[in-house]
Amino acid sequence: MIEPQERLPGMIEEEDGAEATTLLIDPRIELEAERIAEALVFASAQPVSEGYIDARLPQGADVRRIMMRLKSIYAGRGVNLLQVGDYWAFRTAADLSFVVQADENEVRKLSRAALEVLAIIAYHQPVTRAEIEDIRGVQTSKGTLDVLMEAGWIRFRGRRRTPGRPVTFGSTRDFLDHFGLEELRDLPGLEELKGAGLLSGRIPANFQIPVPLGDDGFGEDEDPITQLDLEELGLLPPSGGDGE
Repeated sequence: MIEPQERLPGMIEEEDGAEATTLLIDPRIELEAERIAEALVFASAQPVSEGYIDARLPQGADVRRIMMRLKSIYAGRGVNLLQVGDYWAFRTAADLSFVVQADENEVRKLSRAALEVLAIIAYHQPVTRAEIEDIRGVQTSKGTLDVLMEAGWIRFRGRRRTPGRPVTFGSTRDFLDHFGLEELRDLPGLEELKGAGLLSGRIPANFQIPVPLGDDGFGEDEDPITQLDLEELGLLPPSGGDGE
């Protein structure tokens, strides 16, 4: 005799004909899971991962379904629930950002060079410093890259499998969060940039803006950054000792 399947806590059975039953979350448990998820994101200044939220929800709760429902609830409010990859954060609605901006908290304006470098990295990543300079047509100072690093908008991705093994750069989750993007594919395209007046009307006829891959994986010609690489770049103190 086959024993009936044990039900998980907080789950109820819904009859569907004479043969099959469907397990559903108790509406009270679902509501409590929604409240927990809302509180976890609200209490954090940084985007919160779905994994972190899921680990704290009642057993059987569908974290993605809960977050998407919260997102729709907050869509028309002064505060929106934004998705950044598989992370979530509450942010002021874009059309109301001017109301809450304070002069003392205003982010320092980037130089034209820094904006150009940031745009190249965002659209062309993974990209090396030499490739950035080739696209811009001028040398890129270390200070420009340092400013973007300090802002938390770019990072070292890996190392290119070419002579000298140059470092590759990519954007960060903080970059997406700051500019209100869910993923890199949400970056504006050519027509959007023209409409916003960010491109000259005299651009070449064959000018194209690459579509970001939106993939954080490493390409065939790229290796991940290792601890030794970080030591060479001066981001970590040398791990080697003098011996005993």
